Amino acid sequence: MKSSPIISEPIRNLLASSPSTVTPVSVKGGVSPLRAGRGHSFLLRRLHSLSGIMPIGFFLIEHFFSNAFATKGPGAYTRQVAFLSGFPFVVGLELFGIWLPILYHSLYGFYIWFRGESNVADYPWAGNWMYSAQRWTGAIAFFYMVWHTWHLRFNGVHLLTYPASAFGKVQMEFHNPWAVAFYAIGIVCASWHFAYGLWLFAAKWGITQGPVARKRWGYVCFIIAVGFMAVGAVTMYAFLHTPQQPVQPNGNEFDSFTMR
Repeated sequence: MKSSPIISEPIRNLLASSPSTVTPVSVKGGVSPLRAGRGHSFLLRRLHSLSGIMPIGFFLIEHFFSNAFATKGPGAYTRQVAFLSGFPFVVGLELFGIWLPILYHSLYGFYIWFRGESNVADYPWAGNWMYSAQRWTGAIAFFYMVWHTWHLRFNGVHLLTYPASAFGKVQMEFHNPWAVAFYAIGIVCASWHFAYGLWLFAAKWGITQGPVARKRWGYVCFIIAVGFMAVGAVTMYAFLHTPQQPVQPNGNEFDSFTMR
């Protein structure tokens, strides 16, 4: 229009200075990116991201590995539980190395979810779906861990004192089909949440730079998630298809026919 010989200069200036009648479209924002210099938010988010890998991620790996001893039979599983229970200051290690980090990571994760605004329905992009999936899997995994820890660690036979009762105690939970379903859902959610958390950690901390590196790392994280789910599935199979083991101790902490 500016170079048109038909429109005169005054009309051209009038058109250029006229306000537009088009209503601007408001685009809903997602979760704000991490930026330094914004109070304590940057530090807390970094700590939240780091705690998901260390110590929580390391604990998740150890927990899946230790429970996989169930595939070798009740005796092997009992010895693994006894080995972990024999650590000095085990309660302090659990408190400061597992429970408090998980509590912080979970509560701050709920806070991020509350402050963020998911716009999956409006803009169904992959990033929005992954954001929502990460929040939902984290919430389900949190409530699963609370239920799982209460039943096995603080309810009934004290497994730190009687590790030979651990295998049978898990089997008793599996007598309820709803508990079996909750176990399966919890394993899937924890596996996915941790694997995608690895992807987010590498992106936020500048380990994977550029779309190609992030895409390749995404494939690796997907394999990690599937691997955790597979280990959890075969572990559940071992508990479900082994004859019921005794739960009530008979005096000695290793008094079980599986250890004789």
